[in-house]
Amino acid sequence: MELKEIITNTFKELILPELGRIKEENKEIKNYLAFINKRLDDVNKRLDDVNIHLADQSRRIDETNKRIDSVREELNARIDSVREELSARIDLVREELSARIDSVREELNARIDSVREELNKRIDETNKRLDRLYEVIVRRDEHVRLEERVTRLEYEMQEIKRKIAA
Repeated sequence: MELKEIITNTFKELILPELGRIKEENKEIKNYLAFINKRLDDVNKRLDDVNIHLADQSRRIDETNKRIDSVREELNARIDSVREELSARIDLVREELSARIDSVREELNARIDSVREELNKRIDETNKRLDRLYEVIVRRDEHVRLEERVTRLEYEMQEIKRKIAA
């Protein structure tokens, strides 16, 4: 058995120290794995916190988008209301202006008719005065011709009387 003991002792001398080292390395690996697992748990916890934070941010963004949509709808409704109100006011002002323009047009037409009638009367009066002036001028012209004729006739009568007397 000596051979067996020698082999066993040799193995013990060679293998046992190696096994001891392997056991120590194994312990170190286990400790390192435990450390890594703890770090992974910490990272997972941080990732979970980030996911929760992102979910919260996403929820807040959705709420903000809903508020923006609500405000947009409200603004659109108000803009439509203002547009309708302005259109109604513009139509009312347009009607009022049309009525005022028609009123002014009627007033101007009445004044124009009045001025036209007055001008026609004045023109008629002027025409009558011109007719009377023409009559007076014609009478004067006839009077001058008659005077010349009478003068000529008187001269001729005197000539005839002189011829008869001679």
